[in-house]
Amino acid sequence: MTVSIHQPNYLPWLGFFNKVAQSDTYVVFDDVQYPMGKDFHNRNQIKTNNGKTWLTIPVIGKSERRKFSEIQIKDNGWNEKHLNSIKNFYGKTKYFNKYYPDLEKFYTNTYDKLIDLNMDMNKWFFKLLNINTKIVYSSKLCDNDLKGLDKIMYILNKINTTRYVTSKGPGASRYIDESIFKNNNIELIWNEYIHPTYNQQFRDFIPYMSILDLLFNEGPNSKNII
Repeated sequence: MTVSIHQPNYLPWLGFFNKVAQSDTYVVFDDVQYPMGKDFHNRNQIKTNNGKTWLTIPVIGKSERRKFSEIQIKDNGWNEKHLNSIKNFYGKTKYFNKYYPDLEKFYTNTYDKLIDLNMDMNKWFFKLLNINTKIVYSSKLCDNDLKGLDKIMYILNKINTTRYVTSKGPGASRYIDESIFKNNNIELIWNEYIHPTYNQQFRDFIPYMSILDLLFNEGPNSKNII
């Protein structure tokens, strides 16, 4: 069984969906400490007529070293700002009217926890991209105080993993010890994602945008692009 593990980001980039699509099971890392620095868990980028801009959700509890599942959303009108930005910069795209009505519901609903918003959105994106990977939560699999690679290996062995897909980058390289995977008879798959180009508005192509950029521009064909 092929497994990937990842914290649920806000409006993820294409590489995240590519990794999950390769997996039989996606483990949501919900019981690890929320990062102190800047990350993609509560923000991401969309393309504008002047390049790109960040959409950031204000959160509560980040400085208190809470678990991801405990991070709350600060209600300061961020949702209306995000909707306005999305409408302003994608309103004239080919598939805006196809997806916007359903997307809008996530912003008009009331969410207390960041993980609930992110996961509801991501499950919707999975459906649009025809990704049928099984979803499980690390908090349901790991009831101990293990951290880092020890925690990952515990989870992988518990669900009988044979192949583990992880992104190729400095983050994973810091904690991944390939010999440990070999000793546990788990094949380590480095997902070196090559970003595709696709139809995109506003002059030159800019990679690493939110999945929204792909969906609004390419529509149903998005599942063949990621």
